[in-house]
Amino acid sequence: MFLLALKTSNQFPTKTKSPLTQMKIHTTIVVVLLLYLLPSQTSAADFPQCPLNFTTIQPYISTFLSSPPSQDPSKPCQFALQALHLLLSDYLLRTSLFSPPPNTSTPCWSTFSSLLRFNVTSLCAFHPLWISQGCMNITSRSDFESIVPSSSIADVARLCNGSLSNNSPCASCTTGLSRLKAAYLPGPEIGNVSDCASYPSIYAAAAVNRFGPSDPGTALCLFLLNPPPNSSSFHNSSSSGSNNGWIAGVVLGVLVFVVALVLGFWFLLGRKKKKRKRKFVNSGGPATEEAAVVGVSTNFVKFTFEEIKSITRNFSRDNIIGWGGYGNVYRGLLPDGSEVALKRFKNCAASGDEAFVHEVEVIASVRHVNLVTLRGYCTATTPLEGHQRIIVCDLVKNGSLHDHLFGGLDDAKKLSWPIRQRIAIGTARGLAYLHYGARPAIIHRDIKASNILLDENFEPKVADFGLAKFAPEGVSHLSTRVAGTLGYVAPEYALYGQLTEKSDVYSFGVVLLELLSGKKAISSSGGGAPTPGSLVAEWAWDLVRNEKALDVIESGMEDLGPPEVMEKYVLVGVLASHPQVHARPTMDHIVKMLEIGGTMAVPEIPDRPISLIAGIEDIEKSMSSSGSGQLSSYAGCQPFTPGNTDLSST
Repeated sequence: MFLLALKTSNQFPTKTKSPLTQMKIHTTIVVVLLLYLLPSQTSAADFPQCPLNFTTIQPYISTFLSSPPSQDPSKPCQFALQALHLLLSDYLLRTSLFSPPPNTSTPCWSTFSSLLRFNVTSLCAFHPLWISQGCMNITSRSDFESIVPSSSIADVARLCNGSLSNNSPCASCTTGLSRLKAAYLPGPEIGNVSDCASYPSIYAAAAVNRFGPSDPGTALCLFLLNPPPNSSSFHNSSSSGSNNGWIAGVVLGVLVFVVALVLGFWFLLGRKKKKRKRKFVNSGGPATEEAAVVGVSTNFVKFTFEEIKSITRNFSRDNIIGWGGYGNVYRGLLPDGSEVALKRFKNCAASGDEAFVHEVEVIASVRHVNLVTLRGYCTATTPLEGHQRIIVCDLVKNGSLHDHLFGGLDDAKKLSWPIRQRIAIGTARGLAYLHYGARPAIIHRDIKASNILLDENFEPKVADFGLAKFAPEGVSHLSTRVAGTLGYVAPEYALYGQLTEKSDVYSFGVVLLELLSGKKAISSSGGGAPTPGSLVAEWAWDLVRNEKALDVIESGMEDLGPPEVMEKYVLVGVLASHPQVHARPTMDHIVKMLEIGGTMAVPEIPDRPISLIAGIEDIEKSMSSSGSGQLSSYAGCQPFTPGNTDLSST
């Protein structure tokens, strides 16, 4: 059209044109050009482009695509989520906004899927608008900084400003971010895409760390993205730098070391003097230090042993509300009138105290509505009681799931379907938060019905998470490093010590089947050896494969739900308690399957290998049905044979 206008203007006679004629010609050309350009501008507005900078994650995607395929079906979605958080952090760095506009969500997912070579929204069940929906209506950097106090921002800046390529700085940074999230960002997740747990890391990489989110060390620490192969040096300067700068850096480092050494010596000397100056209080006993508040949470307290004795009335037998292999659980009353539960570990040694204190500090920073809140701890050595380790938690007064299912309460009645559904969903959410919301991730290791406590509204709260790993250290009555309870422990963990998040998934599957059926994980058989039928997971699988899934539901249950929903819960329990690791879903997928109104379907359940406690009839039945005389190895692992003596890989 533009050429046509020029051609028309050239058709005028070649004689000199008057100024008026020339003005008309020029006006005509301008009008034609405007009419030509306006439609293309409207078209661009109708199809907005994604503002995310995908070149930031291109090296990580190349590494992911070139790596061998994983047997875990959740790995692609986990990588997509980690890469997305890096993209959002880079977007925050460039625009001071956490999320792109809603009208760009579709092109963003489309570009992301094309780079990953799979459809992210369909495979991972991510709704397109989730990418533009943030935590607690926080949309910008200023919103974030208006919610989080400047003192906490300063703490994060102190911990996360430097290089995070080494383990120690990374651990300090992530611990600080976990404390920030627990204290100021209690909001729920948005479809596991834009969750409050990821916001501190997104903010720290963009606004705090001086190397930025695209730095390999920052990406590895805060987003769990493995560095590309060519990034052997994390922070090489663009120029070589002069020798004078190098020498000045060395001199400065030596000076800093000397000053730190002097200050450290002065600090230790001051502490010794402070200990010598302790005096007696009016009661006649030694003065106890005021309860020290640890930097994890303003409510997290290090108690002295004298304070613990006062809270429990000197560990009165009347205050015992539970007991187990680790020790007794006591009811206690704090000076402010609030009731707490105190777990006292027995037969402990002081050698593991440092790791124990570090772990409880991390656990105390994890806050979720379906997790029991840790209030404090105590480590002490006394002449009479020996070494002590005690943790203090909120008291949940309605007993445990075990009490309500198996008769631990005098006035307990059979739980209705709505209550059981609430317990199943809440427990799954709590465990999913431990695996994917907490930084670093926490594996429970000892999920069982007695570790799921219920409040007055039957909202579940998972207890004792992260503490089972300390049972083998300094506790003399245990002879194995595998922590857990018989009937709930995953086969690969019990047999080979292989511990992953999928070990918790197995235990959750057993608890879910207990919740649905009213049967214990292992049914008593008169003191004899257990059989496949005595395991609730094997019993439920036998009913499912014979198309009798609803027979798992406990008879006499009140307010039964829709049959298809109850059957779905049974299938989730059977799939989660599958002996083969790769067959189990992740906890975040389980949440999506169990949630009311959830549309995520239960995957097909693979057949099970022969149980280790199978009888001869079960083995013959399996051999005849498979058409061969070969037995599949348990849990997909290669059985040991005498000829296989090469142990170099172990």
